[in-house]
Amino acid sequence: MLLRDALGETLRDARTRQNRTLRDVSHAANVSLGYLSEVERGRKEASSELLASICAALEVQLHDVLNTVSAALSNDQAHAELLRSQPVADHRNGSLQPAGGSNKNNVKNGSKNSNDAVLRIVVPYGKTRGGKEVALA
Repeated sequence: MLLRDALGETLRDARTRQNRTLRDVSHAANVSLGYLSEVERGRKEASSELLASICAALEVQLHDVLNTVSAALSNDQAHAELLRSQPVADHRNGSLQPAGGSNKNNVKNGSKNSNDAVLRIVVPYGKTRGGKEVALA
């Protein structure tokens, strides 16, 4: 998660909890409606002056917004680390492998860097989403 995404989510959440429109907050913050929308969607990086203006319009403290954003980023990082540490079923041999792949598998697959990420997509054998049989070559 990027900082601008977490910041946008936090600002949007504060605005919607107050049942306020983008138009209302953008007018109170003296920011264009389109720009505020882009900030809330994480598409624009807001300056510190802009953040202070939006927070004042929302009647929330900037430090509270930044604490919420910090917690969201910490939770996202912790979740990513948890996913990397969880074993993934290797259906080729029925064993469990670390999520990033083991060093042995990376070397076997021709990779020299043990930090190379391994992407595995698991598809139910012989089935598609609609439950139709798939011919495997």
